[in-house]
Amino acid sequence: MRKSNPLLLHAASAQTPATGTFDSRYLLLVERDLTLQTLAMHRFLILCLALLLLPEVSRAADPTPDPHAGHALGKVNFPISCSPEAEAEFNRAVALLHHMTYPQARVAFEQMAKTDPSCAMAHWGIAMTLFQPLWPTRPGPVELKRGLEEVQKAKSLYPPTKREELFVAAAEAFFLDPAGKDYWLRIRRWEEAMEKVYKAYPDDPEAEAFYALAHLATAPANSISSAHSGRAAEILLRVYKQNPDHPGAMHYLVHANDVPGRERESLEITRKYEAVAPDNPHALHMPTHIYTRLGDWDGVIRGNLRAADAALKYPAGDRNQLVWDEFPHAIEYLIYGYLQKGQDDDAAAQLKRLCETKNLEPSFKTAFHLASTQARFALERHVWEEAARIVPREPATVEWDRFAWPESISVFAQGLGLAHLGKVDEAQAAGERLADLETATRQSGEELFARNIQILRLELQAWIAHVKANPGTSDSLMRKAVELEVSTPKAPVTPGPTLPALELMGDLLMEQNQPAEALVSYRRSLGLYPKRFNSLLGAARAAHALKDDSSARSYYQELLKVADKGTREPALKEARSFVAAHQ
Repeated sequence: MRKSNPLLLHAASAQTPATGTFDSRYLLLVERDLTLQTLAMHRFLILCLALLLLPEVSRAADPTPDPHAGHALGKVNFPISCSPEAEAEFNRAVALLHHMTYPQARVAFEQMAKTDPSCAMAHWGIAMTLFQPLWPTRPGPVELKRGLEEVQKAKSLYPPTKREELFVAAAEAFFLDPAGKDYWLRIRRWEEAMEKVYKAYPDDPEAEAFYALAHLATAPANSISSAHSGRAAEILLRVYKQNPDHPGAMHYLVHANDVPGRERESLEITRKYEAVAPDNPHALHMPTHIYTRLGDWDGVIRGNLRAADAALKYPAGDRNQLVWDEFPHAIEYLIYGYLQKGQDDDAAAQLKRLCETKNLEPSFKTAFHLASTQARFALERHVWEEAARIVPREPATVEWDRFAWPESISVFAQGLGLAHLGKVDEAQAAGERLADLETATRQSGEELFARNIQILRLELQAWIAHVKANPGTSDSLMRKAVELEVSTPKAPVTPGPTLPALELMGDLLMEQNQPAEALVSYRRSLGLYPKRFNSLLGAARAAHALKDDSSARSYYQELLKVADKGTREPALKEARSFVAAHQ
């Protein structure tokens, strides 16, 4: 029988069992033995936890049924056999769908069904908003049941053209057997059905765009396939040439290029996308996927400041009572950008902003970003005391049993912090929890999520082995993590790994006094994740240890350029001093 997991004891101390309310006594327990700086930040994180546990307060419904009314969304021309009034509404609703603005697109399609009750394609549109092919969210029983009802309603209205009939059949392919549990079977059926639409109408921009999206959704979880993305990109570029303002062509092309080796493809289209729909939160955010891959942190920050503000204007929920999960999505990318520039105070301000936001949409994305932002904030700054005191499965209002990968990020961050503090038994308990989460996730059929959890488990186990003075085991485990990470596609929900395995490998090798191998690892990491603060710092230190002061100076200079407004000390002071001494 497995012994009690110390992680559960941490969680129990933060919450009184009877009420689930925040227990201020926890603050007294965790304040011991912290430096003043760490203590201040830890109080802030505890405040975040307290705020997130506060009861939700309903917000009045937005009186405007379509907050996108009058806003530019690009150009869609999707001919349908409905009234002229309904067709105009339909094109706007499809544009919202292409922007993955799902809650607002659903409202628009529902309004269209009222405008023309005989319009079959309105019900196709409603069904299409009930699943999100590239996102980590999964439709539940309610969405699956309604989706099937909507496509059946569309069929009962007898779509008058073969083209419309095929689009409806493609949506139906996803929603068949609403009690079925295999999400990826649904996605594969949808792609196969959309391919039939595409082959029947190869010059139809909507058939092309939706087929490209479906094809992207079936990318393999166990390898990075530039060819798979390239096929989608080829189709989307054809759509773009026909209609340079097509929102689906631009949006899905960014996703197609969000893989290693393709990030510089069609950059002019990436940059144009945010201008085509300058008030749409997802359009403002999406180019920053590519900016993140390029290490363009100013672009990441600029885009996500605008995206976060815009997301707050477009509520979710059946009564507009929720903050759409595009808000925390933008906030995480924003925090990530600030941390790479060493602007820790700005990152802290955005984390506080997220923590103080009530009524967040209860979704995988929200759970992911709540866990990941707090983990990143501690880990990127290497403040191991903060990381060790992260409480997994908080706030209690989140249904964590549905979100294993988000939970694993908190568990990993806590475990790595504990390992750095020499608390091996507790760190090993975190490793055991990661193993359980990995197994359960793989059994559920979510291979991409499981691989991400496996990477975290291997990284943590490698560091525990290092602390236990087992360098051979540590090296072997970390190399396995590296091999797995470089062959695992990045999920769109995240700006990047919680900590890059190659960067962690470099840190490990530096502690083992192997600067030559460490420098190789940092350089490989920078090749995949350019201009990361800690990879540049690590490379500079490794080069200096090798007495390669020219390379060290180059890395330190690059760090100072990236962190031109940074406040992270003593690292930046170290860089300035070295550059000044090696003119």
